[in-house]
Amino acid sequence: MTLDTLLKLIGARRFRVTLLCVALALVCSTAAAANTCKLIKIADLPVKLENNHVYVEGAINGRTIDIMLDTGAMRSLMPRPAATRLGLSRQETSFKSFGVGGGTTMEVVSINEFKIGGATRRAWRVYTAGDRDFGASFILGDDFFSQFDVEFDLAHKAVRLFQPKDCSGVSLAYWSPTDYSEVAIERVDDFHPQIVLTVLINDQPVDVLLDSGAGTSVIIKSAAARLGVTPETAGVAAVGKSVGVGPSAVDSWIGPFRSFVIGNEKISDTSIRFADLFGAPGPHEHSMLLGADFFFAHRVFIAHSQRKIYFTYAGGPVFQLTGPLTIRDRPSVEEPVKP
Repeated sequence: MTLDTLLKLIGARRFRVTLLCVALALVCSTAAAANTCKLIKIADLPVKLENNHVYVEGAINGRTIDIMLDTGAMRSLMPRPAATRLGLSRQETSFKSFGVGGGTTMEVVSINEFKIGGATRRAWRVYTAGDRDFGASFILGDDFFSQFDVEFDLAHKAVRLFQPKDCSGVSLAYWSPTDYSEVAIERVDDFHPQIVLTVLINDQPVDVLLDSGAGTSVIIKSAAARLGVTPETAGVAAVGKSVGVGPSAVDSWIGPFRSFVIGNEKISDTSIRFADLFGAPGPHEHSMLLGADFFFAHRVFIAHSQRKIYFTYAGGPVFQLTGPLTIRDRPSVEEPVKP
């Protein structure tokens, strides 16, 4: 089944498909090639990295657009300013979307033709929300990504979609067969629509949302307080406001944390942003967003088929505090080590 066919089968909630090998699919043998495990490549999407976000090129109704890849978004949607810019009529709904900065009403728009990666979908009704466009006319969320195993290889400016075959119990870190980290992720389905995993911060377990749409990683203010860091803690610095899909800007700070451990990687004496992102607790609030800075510093394979992520350190700071994100070819002072 091609990516083109997949787009046509997107339902009102989540995709209901079985992925098959496309005629020209590339087959990648894993480190366990002696077994029968194979990764069938469905798509290889060239990406551009701007403004701390990951974009692919697409088109809506014949107009070229940037599509932001957002693993933290439960549902793909169009920012309201983009709908206005593209001349799409909006229809009101009774639903609201909640995110950084609070809640916002959701509307529906009808797209005559949507294109991405050589695939096309016609007559697609999608939600629109928020009053900021984040430099993108469309946000592709985890309702799309959860149908694949997904590799973020930003050092080579690529995001790849795979269908694994006979790979149960086999490492899918095919680019680094012997030196990689892996972490279990929680079940992803209609009732659990996000990629959630557990890390250790200051030796305490913290639930984390893997969120390529967050420009930088950030801990929720209440979670930071449980870890012993507040705006009044020595060494904490205010860094202004953060914005998201909600209407409000929220205060944020940078604070010192003794340790951060994910898989086999440990960072000691690091600084991480924290903010009161959501105000009142929401239905899918997590203690930390592991954002684009983590993806820039690592090669990441999200194995939905195994409920794991695999990753290797690629260089640069894991937590970006100032300036635009960049791909670095040498380690930083924040280079993680194996605990």
